[in-house]
Amino acid sequence: MARLSLALALTVLAAVQTALAFDNKIFLIRHGEKPSDDDQVGLSSAGMQRAQCLRNVFGASSGYNIGKILTQDYKSDGSRERPYDTVAPLAGDLGLTIDHHCDRDDPDCAKDAVDDYADSNSGNVLICWEHDALDDIAKALGDKINYPSDHFDYIYEIVDEKLTSNSPYSENCPGLDN
Repeated sequence: MARLSLALALTVLAAVQTALAFDNKIFLIRHGEKPSDDDQVGLSSAGMQRAQCLRNVFGASSGYNIGKILTQDYKSDGSRERPYDTVAPLAGDLGLTIDHHCDRDDPDCAKDAVDDYADSNSGNVLICWEHDALDDIAKALGDKINYPSDHFDYIYEIVDEKLTSNSPYSENCPGLDN
């Protein structure tokens, strides 16, 4: 009888731990570095290096358990494509399609996409966007950030509509971040 009770307790504990491990955390990051000429589209060489680094930061063996990647929509002329380009290598590694249906300036669309995903999925969500608009997305998700314009390496983590106490923290990309 004691063995059965212990087995039952361990089964319940495992189920609770599994449920807690899939609480749909949301990670907010900025796109990779841009060329020094603001009129140029795309990523700079440092931005491309960051995109490759994110493959390790958020990859399958990282523990982040990314199940959805959301970026702002881009324009046919290539503008606003930096967020998509930043996470494209990671998405390929994870076998995910990047959701880019929301306009840059529509934080409610981003929130709705996160909510729709969280309703039926257990993985976490990575949002890569232009830094000013990340502030609005965080607010729509329930908390406030002020993503500094001089950083490309911060990760903000939101759980249960609240910023975690360790936010922001660095992606720690070698050669890019201090």
